[in-house]
Amino acid sequence: MPLPSVVRLFAALALAVAAPAFAAPAAPPVTASAQQLVVVVTDDWAANQGHLQAYARTAHGWAPSGPGFAVAIGRNGSGWGRGLASDEGTPRKQEGDGRSAAGIFAIGTAFGYAAQIDSAMPYQQMQAEHWCMDVPSSPLYNQIVDARQVGAEAVKGSTEAMRLDLHHDGDPRYREGFVIAQNPDNVPQAGSCIFAHLWRKPGETTAGCTAMDPADMQRLLHWLQPQRHPQFVLLPRAAYLRHQARWGLPALEASR
Repeated sequence: MPLPSVVRLFAALALAVAAPAFAAPAAPPVTASAQQLVVVVTDDWAANQGHLQAYARTAHGWAPSGPGFAVAIGRNGSGWGRGLASDEGTPRKQEGDGRSAAGIFAIGTAFGYAAQIDSAMPYQQMQAEHWCMDVPSSPLYNQIVDARQVGAEAVKGSTEAMRLDLHHDGDPRYREGFVIAQNPDNVPQAGSCIFAHLWRKPGETTAGCTAMDPADMQRLLHWLQPQRHPQFVLLPRAAYLRHQARWGLPALEASR
């Protein structure tokens, strides 16, 4: 090979080696498609009380929507759940552990006792025959079903009656609420029937749901818009700060 050609070849190789590698574009944050966020922040993993703030996406980023308010969560605090975003750390949400699911989750169907409610969200009126299956061995695990359709034998063993008022002396907790899509692939033992619902008295903890005052729930349901792809976030403060930038979460200071 003539000398000039050799020189040009080595020069090209040197440039190729020296040229910086172009990094692949960063994946969009998990909240990129959401226009509404319902954010619950607790003090730590053991805390069973929290603060809820709703946020709407604006041209300038996330902005609080209405005042925040107190909520109660699982009696044993929270643990990483299965949803749109989670963490490989501990504690982990498990069936019957009394923990709420931590992470980011889609918001599912609203439900309640009345024929209709003041909400644009898809809504399901519950009847005495509706159950959420909390039996891990059931093929219907983590699903709300109607015993008139699936049969009485199929719901045998479930403790999660969706008409608590009819099964438990007028219990109002499920009078209005919505599904938090924890464990959407229904993995056995990974946790079932996680809702936002009413509390019977302020601060009353739950088996794993998020409970609030009826007036706060009504305002939240009225505000939620399915076309804005709302998401539900529940995190202890330290975990929130650790994942805030990567998951595209609002500035924490605005939520308290």
